[in-house]
Amino acid sequence: MVKGPGFRAMNSYLSEQARKIALTLVLEGLRAVEPKRLLRNEARLIGTKLIVDDCELDVSRGVYVVAIGKAAGKMAEAIEEILGPYIKAGIATIPHGALSPKLSRVTPIVAGHPHPDEGSLEAGKLALRLAEDARRSGCPLLALISGGGSALAEVPAPGVSLEDLRSINDLLLKSGASIEEINTVRKHLSLLKGGRLAAAAYPSPVLALIISDVVGDKLEVVASGPTVPDPSTYEDALEVLKRHGLIDNAPKAVLEVLEKGVKGELTDTPKPGDETLSNARTVLLGSNLTALKAMDAYAKALGLNSLILTSMLQGEAREAAKVLAAVALEVKRSSIPVAPPAAVICGGETTVKVQGRGRGGRNQEFALSAALQIEGEEGIAIAAVGSDGIDGPTDAAGAIVDGFTVRRAKRLGLDPRKFLNENNSYEFFSLVGGHVKTGPTGTNVNDFYLAVVIARELE
Repeated sequence: MVKGPGFRAMNSYLSEQARKIALTLVLEGLRAVEPKRLLRNEARLIGTKLIVDDCELDVSRGVYVVAIGKAAGKMAEAIEEILGPYIKAGIATIPHGALSPKLSRVTPIVAGHPHPDEGSLEAGKLALRLAEDARRSGCPLLALISGGGSALAEVPAPGVSLEDLRSINDLLLKSGASIEEINTVRKHLSLLKGGRLAAAAYPSPVLALIISDVVGDKLEVVASGPTVPDPSTYEDALEVLKRHGLIDNAPKAVLEVLEKGVKGELTDTPKPGDETLSNARTVLLGSNLTALKAMDAYAKALGLNSLILTSMLQGEAREAAKVLAAVALEVKRSSIPVAPPAAVICGGETTVKVQGRGRGGRNQEFALSAALQIEGEEGIAIAAVGSDGIDGPTDAAGAIVDGFTVRRAKRLGLDPRKFLNENNSYEFFSLVGGHVKTGPTGTNVNDFYLAVVIARELE
């Protein structure tokens, strides 16, 4: 799982033990949010009714399935096992590079992430068509929603091209905008997002089962909320572009759509209380906190003093890393807030404002920044890992560091701060070691940040 040349060449036994424990906890967190496991635990078919939590969906006449997001393939596999012949038709988005799901009734559509592509447009078109089929037939629509759906399925607003969407998406991602801000813009350039998918099926019943990758589990933000009311407006979307200085570089078509919306020339997304969403119900199947709780329980079973610090860590990755590193150092020095051996567990989603010309992702940048803070400290390991197995435009999920990471770099003649300033964390870990590579996991519940502190050898 940890990739890189000779990372053990300069290390201590305690640090190595901390690293192994941190990676074990990451794997435990991933197991807890495996989509098929979540669906099998929560959904059951009783007669001709699909029961999930306190929601019922009558599938006696059949059901249409739309699975959107990075977990769509595994969610669709599970729902085929549960509903079988009741599924009339369906689609599931599959990110490029992910394993193909074993599906017989739901059609997989390979699509792009983090930037939409032609596959995304096909998935979006078919999703709307299935919603309309549900409306015409009176059969229900079952939406399986997970993070990544904003890029993997799309129907652009009239006048907005795929290239326009890719351009504004790239600008937003590099600006340091939060996912909530990015999806506010996306929703107002789309005929699918912001509740419009569910509205297209009205008055047929819609049940959305969601795996959240959004800090605070704001369901209107997950995959840009295709089945839930959208409280944001065209004004909000335009303000995001202004706030991040993107007006001058934004595609003309994007600005025209947003400005028309501000003037009232375009219908906004369905808001809370909208009649077209009155038959839509939502169940949250799993989230970042689901994974953190599993890690916490496993750490305690291993004999560690474990603490979930937060599932809502946000901000610039390199700055957020300093906070977790400071907590790890405090644990080692004063046994506050927990005594060693300890695991301090966090989740969330940080951002990176790209200023250099390097290659990396928010988790690798987080780990590199943390390494600088714990230089020379024995028995501390810090990991930052994306639950989807993908960190930025790289093949790594994240990275793990310890008190000897920076020293190993310096021994190789490398300047870690230069790599950080150039946003070149991927190259750093390729040279020094410490990459965490899981491959696409088929789930997505944000990122995991862990600090493991070992003061003495564990039995």
